[in-house]
Amino acid sequence: MLNRRHIRTKVMQTIFEMQLTNNDDLNLAYKKLNDSSSSMYDLYLLQYQLFIVILQKARKLNKTTQKSFLKENKKQHIHRLENNVFLNHLASSQELAMLIDEKGLENWELDDEYATLFLDQILAADFYIAYLNEDSSFEKDKQLVLNIFKRVIAPNDKLYSYYEDTCISWTDDLPIVNTLILKELKKLTLATPLKLTKLFKDEDDQKFGKELLSKTTLNSEELKKYIDEKTPKWDEERIASIDLILMQMAICEFLKFSSIPVKVSINEYLEIAKEYSTKKSSTFINGILDSLLKDFKKDEKLQKTGRGLM
Repeated sequence: MLNRRHIRTKVMQTIFEMQLTNNDDLNLAYKKLNDSSSSMYDLYLLQYQLFIVILQKARKLNKTTQKSFLKENKKQHIHRLENNVFLNHLASSQELAMLIDEKGLENWELDDEYATLFLDQILAADFYIAYLNEDSSFEKDKQLVLNIFKRVIAPNDKLYSYYEDTCISWTDDLPIVNTLILKELKKLTLATPLKLTKLFKDEDDQKFGKELLSKTTLNSEELKKYIDEKTPKWDEERIASIDLILMQMAICEFLKFSSIPVKVSINEYLEIAKEYSTKKSSTFINGILDSLLKDFKKDEKLQKTGRGLM
């Protein structure tokens, strides 16, 4: 789930917060970085859990309509959703249920309105009405769930506001989480249970964030000195705080991470700058880093191991 760019972004955000609060406690910074990463996984599980609560709400409503005088077509609409094979297969994931239980995620129990909101939108949606007029099949059931996610859940402004109020970092994480879930839903078949993605690809990625945070922070004076040498006519206040942090992180990777190619480091930080800093930041950062790289190569300061890393 968290690739190296996401990890770099979270490290950048952690360092920015440290500077903003004048806090140099690395242990606290480690905790904040870990919490930020862990909360992203909570968001991932909550998005999946919405399918479960929608199905549960449909079942509950179906039982209610059995005893009511609602129109017959209303009962049929709910019944068809309740018996959607793909939705039931997705909601039956033991791994999902276990992780939700382990993390104590009770958001949708405390905020029951979202299940009702989404169910009402689904039953009234044009794509659902069209689905009711089609013959039942696993592929049609699967396409319905994909439409529910793409057209009802993912773009919902009220849900976005709820996530924003619950955890500020979730607004950055949500597009990543939604893209991953959509990809996983498309791959899911009836023959296999839902396979949830782990937070980190491997142990190296898990260690990378903490090492990048510590090495950048502990060597900040040295790293900043390199930047100062390339910007002698610039007051520090003229350089965006995010730009300074990104350049320090990039230089840290040049000098302190022997296995990461310099081109990878440059590309990653330029992309992060485009998303989180000013319009001109990526050009400015690229110029400074390119100039520093020439100096590092000339002075033989780059100690990269393996082919293609220079």
